[in-house]
Amino acid sequence: QVQLVESGGGSVQAGGSLRLSCAASGYINSTNSMGWFRQTPGKEREGVAAIYTSGISTYYADSVKGRFTISQDKAKNTVYLQMNSLRPEDTGMYYCAAGPYAPYGNRWSLLSRWNYWGQGTQVTVSS
Repeated sequence: QVQLVESGGGSVQAGGSLRLSCAASGYINSTNSMGWFRQTPGKEREGVAAIYTSGISTYYADSVKGRFTISQDKAKNTVYLQMNSLRPEDTGMYYCAAGPYAPYGNRWSLLSRWNYWGQGTQVTVSS
């Protein structure tokens, strides 16, 4: 089992920044990727960013490219999501996820490729 705990959410005005953190514990060696997803009421959970934890590859949703950056601190078993130039449409519950497969192509955001999830942290961007 892998436990994921998110932190860093909050409320900001459009154009502002936030940094989310996800601390992983447990059987971390069973995972090869970590990622961030977000969800708003009535919508499906969507992939925001992912990172190959055994390498350096990163993946992003088109809507956040150039604004968000995913990174990891292997010594701390922590993944970060730096979010800049935030927009109201970035509002949602952000979930950290871990999975056994290396992310690649457009398949990285398929929910079936992720088997561990955190409880989520709320991000609210006001205009």
